[in-house]
Order: sequence, then C-alpha cells, then structure tokens
Amino acid sequence: MRRAAIVAQVRAETILQLRRGENLVVTLAIPLGILIFFANVDAIKTDYAHPVDFLVPGVLALSVMASAMVSLGIATGFERRYGVLKRLGSTPLSRSGLLAAKTVTVIAFEIVQVVLVVLVGIVIGWHVPTGIVAAVGLLLLGTVAFAGVGLLMAGTLRAEANLAAANALFLMLLFLGGMAYPLSKLPNVIQNLAGALPAAALSETVRAVLAGRAFPVGELMVLLAWAILAPLAAAHWFRWEE
Repeated sequence: MRRAAIVAQVRAETILQLRRGENLVVTLAIPLGILIFFANVDAIKTDYAHPVDFLVPGVLALSVMASAMVSLGIATGFERRYGVLKRLGSTPLSRSGLLAAKTVTVIAFEIVQVVLVVLVGIVIGWHVPTGIVAAVGLLLLGTVAFAGVGLLMAGTLRAEANLAAANALFLMLLFLGGMAYPLSKLPNVIQNLAGALPAAALSETVRAVLAGRAFPVGELMVLLAWAILAPLAAAHWFRWEE
C-alpha cells in the first residue's frame, strides 16, 4: 500500500512539474542556454584549452541547483500555502512518503537534465571523461544540499516571500558559484564568501573530477556540511501550514 501510494504521488508530482512551464524554463532552458551561449562567445578566459571543458561541469551544478532548490522549493511553498500538504497528510501517503516521492521526482528530472547537458556538450566539442561516475556522486550530494535549502525556505516563509527568495538566491549563487565564469575573476573578499557557499563547492568539485585535477578537499567539506546541515534545518523548522 505504501509503495503504491509513493508511486502514485511520483506520477502526480511529475505531471505537475511538466505543467509548470516556468519551472521547465529554469531547470532546462536556462542551463542549456548558458552552456551554448558561453561556449560560442569569447566572453571568459580560463586555464582550460576549450571553454566547454570549463562550462559543462558548472552547468551540471547549475542544473542541480535549479531543480533541487528553485523548482522543488517554490512548488512545495505554494503547496503549503494552499493546504495541499495538509490534505495529503490525511491520505495513506505518509509525510516521509511525500518527501520520498518529491525526491524521486527531482532526481528523475535531474537525470534528464544531466543527459541533455552532456549531449549538448558533446555536440559542441566536449569529450566525456572517466570521472563522470564520481561527478554523478557529487551531483547527488549537491541535490541533498540544495533540496535542504529549498525546503527550508519553503517551510518557513510565506509562498510569495519564498518565491522571491528562491529566485534571488538562484541568481546570487549563479554569479558566485563559478558556474559560467571562474571564481578567480571575482574580488578576493567575494571569493572568500563564494567559497563558503554550496554552489561554488559543487561546481569546483565536479569540475576537478571531470578534469582529472587535484581534488579540492576543502570544497568537498563545504558541500558535505551543507548536505548535512541544510536538511537538518529544514526538518527542524519546516511548518506544514502557513
């Protein structure tokens, strides 16, 4: 019964995601647009031979952030606002089952995103390295971190405030995440701030494993900290009703 309820909720979550056109723009169109645009204009200078080698890891991290934080967080915030979460609590689907269904749906969309980013990257000259398996593991860790942040905002802020906060945070982390241009281009003070945030930690660790470079242990510790603390904070402060 519980498994059937989770499967049914995954189906419902997937249908709702596909109906939200603005979410598809954030989760699919924006990352792919950034990849294609910056790969074809001479706008960034990196120590990589080809811009696409720098961009693909960053766009993979961006895709995770868009799905796990923005899309999940905003949708959950409005479900909380309109009493959907409260009504689901009276069904055979438990709260843990609801969270499991949301997690499965997010991961399913992220798989589609990763495949699309990799395919587009290959088309514009990227070669899939052997570190892709380790990168997938880091992306899953990033999913936990960003989902925790998204659910924390969704469960503590009013729906409209959550919408504004999620979009503002997305833009801030896009600029401070080293996703479309190197962190080294930022002033030192801002670099230090960016280094403590999950976006830069995810993009830098994924970029390192895909390039076969020395692994940035410090960035991994930052990502692990966010993956532990953000979900714990969401679980503690999440309110199921406004």
